[in-house]
Amino acid sequence: MHIVDGALSDSVVIGGAVAALAGIAYGIKRMDLDRIPQMGMLSATFFIASLIHVPVGPTSLHLILNGLIGLALGWTAFPALFIALLLQAVFFGYGGIVVLGVNTLNIALPAVVMGLSFRHWIQTSQPKQAAILGGIVGAGSVVLTAIMVAGSLALTGDGFIVAAKLSLISHLPVMVVEALVTAAAVHLLVRVKPDFFSATRQS
Repeated sequence: MHIVDGALSDSVVIGGAVAALAGIAYGIKRMDLDRIPQMGMLSATFFIASLIHVPVGPTSLHLILNGLIGLALGWTAFPALFIALLLQAVFFGYGGIVVLGVNTLNIALPAVVMGLSFRHWIQTSQPKQAAILGGIVGAGSVVLTAIMVAGSLALTGDGFIVAAKLSLISHLPVMVVEALVTAAAVHLLVRVKPDFFSATRQS
């Protein structure tokens, strides 16, 4: 899901940076200080899960768990994912600094959209039903991210259309894995720590 430096046009990079900055600012504004440890834990989870990645053209495939992060953090997913992506770019060279805004937007916005859309249903569901909804969130977040990654490449120029299609198709297996992992995580958390998905003022 990381797009590398130099792959995108200036207009896409700038547009992505502005949109990501707005999301980060709003996420910080809505942040609940009592849940900063949870934010740090989920940011670290993304950091570790996405270290194992497979390069695919100008992007890469890896677990992201942004659906789970969106369910738990809401808009705070923006600063949480930004921090993890920044550290990955600095220490491991994944993605890059120039495209940091685009990468943040492509991963965080689907997390927020899917998380806030399904959080209430998961909170009011039995564990098995919550797991199914969690699977939908996990898969849907990957689908939206893949579409945004493909769109970022397609907007850069006709030369990236093939890469955009390849990126979209190659994320299908990731979608399945993310659905299973998120479903299992939601099922467990609803049973042992139901307040993990409780709506706070960051929603």
